Amino acid sequence: MSAKLRILLVATAAVALSACGTRNPGMESIHQPVVQRSDYAFDVAAAGGGLSGEETDRLAGWMSSLRLGYGDRIAVDANTGADGAVRDTVAALAARYGLLLSDEVPYTAGQIAPGTARVVVSRMRASVPGCPDHSRVSGIEYEGNVNSNYGCAVNSNLAAMIARPEDLVRGQPGAPTSDPASNYKAIDTYRKAQPTGAGGLKAEATKGGN
Repeated sequence: MSAKLRILLVATAAVALSACGTRNPGMESIHQPVVQRSDYAFDVAAAGGGLSGEETDRLAGWMSSLRLGYGDRIAVDANTGADGAVRDTVAALAARYGLLLSDEVPYTAGQIAPGTARVVVSRMRASVPGCPDHSRVSGIEYEGNVNSNYGCAVNSNLAAMIARPEDLVRGQPGAPTSDPASNYKAIDTYRKAQPTGAGGLKAEATKGGN
């Protein structure tokens, strides 16, 4: 086999290998966080005065099994004559986990029976499907692709650390108004602060020595 033929075969093999695996063209990685939402519903019987002690214990046990934490949303969909009392009881249980009741009640399957209240916990999780991805062999790249695993580390860490995964979808709109006086405080403090060198250089004297 001649040297030119060997070089041609090696080059052909390199092109074939580089074409395998995930294509990741450009600097914007194809591996992006995906947000999934799960709704958990629990129906409790509500009497005229709200939830009984037994129903409250049942609800507390259910909440404990879900391991509620920051980012979870709790809502109450009540169909009773004691909606306020039911909400107060659920709010007290949610406060044990540092959570507040949400005014937005998601849609759930099935109708709520009369005299029954439905407690809904909404939980969102962010992840990056397909990561890590080492499907593309590193080598000569003729199509302008970056490594197949490009973006996995940064976006997976972002998905794991973000406190409210829904912010990856909608973001935070911020307050519709702002207080100029509050915005000015930081600037005013900076302007009135004394420069670090205003007092001059500190005199130091050495003792002893030749």
